[in-house]
Amino acid sequence: MKVNYNCRHFRGEIPCKPHKKEGVHCQGCKYFEPIQERILIIKLDAVGDVLRTTSILPGLKEKYPQAQITWITKNESVPLFHGNPYVDRVYEVNDAALVLPNNEYDIVINLDAAPLSSMLAAAARGDLKIGFSYDPDGFVYPLNKEAEEWFLMGIFDDIKKTNKKTYQSLALEICGLTPSDYSIQYLLTPEEIDISNKFAKQANIRDGEIIIGLNTGAGGRWEKKKWTEQGFIELIHLLRERLPACKVFLYGGFNEIDRNKRIIAETDVSVIDTGCNNNIREFAALLNLSSVVVTGDTLALHLAIALRKKVIALVGPTSAAELELYGKGIKITADMPCLCCYRHTCEKKPDCMELIKPEEVFSAIQRII
Repeated sequence: MKVNYNCRHFRGEIPCKPHKKEGVHCQGCKYFEPIQERILIIKLDAVGDVLRTTSILPGLKEKYPQAQITWITKNESVPLFHGNPYVDRVYEVNDAALVLPNNEYDIVINLDAAPLSSMLAAAARGDLKIGFSYDPDGFVYPLNKEAEEWFLMGIFDDIKKTNKKTYQSLALEICGLTPSDYSIQYLLTPEEIDISNKFAKQANIRDGEIIIGLNTGAGGRWEKKKWTEQGFIELIHLLRERLPACKVFLYGGFNEIDRNKRIIAETDVSVIDTGCNNNIREFAALLNLSSVVVTGDTLALHLAIALRKKVIALVGPTSAAELELYGKGIKITADMPCLCCYRHTCEKKPDCMELIKPEEVFSAIQRII
């Protein structure tokens, strides 16, 4: 019996999707897609960066329409690829020791100038390698001229601060891509849309209501990526006083359980808590209910953009210039010369996030809606 091993749909251990859907076999199959190029993408962390790196996928498919694309990432980022039509295989980094020696690639792309990612790129067997690799003498280095700019930004703060390009545009340049569509790739499943619809019904949300989503967390690496609790509290009061018809949703992760409880306790108004124990897929489904999302530079920002939401981005120690909002958002930063410092903590009083005022955020919400 004929088997099309060189087909994008072929899995080997399980039936392919066309067979499960229509019962077709390889002989004369109308869904047969012969693989012309095998592309490996290595992007491990952080989760938000993995998500926004999916913006290179439309360009890769435009340039290599018959490519099979494999992605290696960390376990926490694997759920981002559920339903992604561009990526054929996703492996956890722990599986790389088996994956890399047993596969050959036409193109290896590593956009992360970190030692582990670069070691994986060095170990991968590929005809063309793009981005960053690892020298046996123990250092990361750029593989192509286009990667040098991003490399220098990573090792020199002053160069990082002068950058005006978005992360997406830099990634596309490194890959040599100029696609017509470079949006972040994330798809909700029908089951996840049902989850959001049920939540909306329980919260008595009517069609057409304006929902302002406030995401209060920003991960644990940079303390000052989070806006202040008092800022969120005062903003909620402003929303209730001046936009009484809108609903306010509160979002957060496990680290924000106590934070969000305190915010709710300090607002004597109805705030709808979406919970802090949702996994990534559930979080995205609930975030999809918001009309406008107010957030720091974190996963919620990139998910909101991927879901085509309007966004108010509150930015301090990281690069505001690198954030691509696709014309659907407003960036707010303090007027301080030390912005984009990438410091984990800060001793300045007031600091850059404390200088972002609730009135300014409210005004941005008014303009964007």
